[in-house]
Amino acid sequence: MPWLKPKVLFPSIARKPKPKILHLNPDLILLWLVRGLGTISAILVLLILLFLFKEAFPVLREVGIGAFFFDAVWQPTKGKFNLLPMILGTLWTTLGAMILATPLGILSAIFCQFYAPDFLAKLYRRLLELLAGIPSVVYGFWGLLVLVPMINRIQPPGASVLAGILILTLMILPTIALIADASFAKVPTSYLTGSQALGISQWGMVWGVAVPAAKSGLMTAGILATGRALGETMAVLMVCGNVVKTPTGLFDPVRTLTANIALEMAYALGDHRSALFVSGLMLMVVVIGLIAVAEWVVAEGKNYG
Repeated sequence: MPWLKPKVLFPSIARKPKPKILHLNPDLILLWLVRGLGTISAILVLLILLFLFKEAFPVLREVGIGAFFFDAVWQPTKGKFNLLPMILGTLWTTLGAMILATPLGILSAIFCQFYAPDFLAKLYRRLLELLAGIPSVVYGFWGLLVLVPMINRIQPPGASVLAGILILTLMILPTIALIADASFAKVPTSYLTGSQALGISQWGMVWGVAVPAAKSGLMTAGILATGRALGETMAVLMVCGNVVKTPTGLFDPVRTLTANIALEMAYALGDHRSALFVSGLMLMVVVIGLIAVAEWVVAEGKNYG
């Protein structure tokens, strides 16, 4: 009946809707945060590349890329821009360090994962992490005071390709060993127990099962360590002698591209300064290429591993 309906004296108050509570999805926020930071990182790398190219372009336009490989000498104040001795010096030290550090790092990771007692493996991993955190200038200082005099007793002058190789080996060994150790730890347990059930020896299991299963991780370790060795500056600058000449042996002094930039950038002007940016551009392109190869190797390992 109409007279039984309650009268609403203040309809605006009575019909006031409940406030909506805004629900934020933490996973979605984190996703967009990571995407944003990744985009910023990519933009920064692109800006660095553009800056290097902008600074290197004047000398590239004037003398061309061929001058950096075919000029007689490196005398930028006289218009001679041969970078080949420094490129070869960089390759010698990097490849030599990789030849030494790669088997040492992988074998030490195998020892930690499959042979060492737990306490010893944990202690060794902490030691590797400590080595990875030591500043490069400390390695260089130790090499200058200890390693160079030792090599000098064998063959003067001591500051040489060999000194650079040994220092770089110490510096990249933790990178290879730690990544290899993590790769072996991710090998499915079923692979290992299955091989043991077939009566395969411990070494046969490691070499025939664990190493192939961790192949993509091991290759990534080598590629990233190569990038680290290519970009190293201070330690190599302190122990390699810094003589611009094509190395013919392990005891020859040598100058790398990174050391050349560090030594000459403070006073370089004009085309000389621009030529140093060409060195930086070369290194940047090579390192980006190595990282791209590492990403491809990881992706292939996920597809087929």
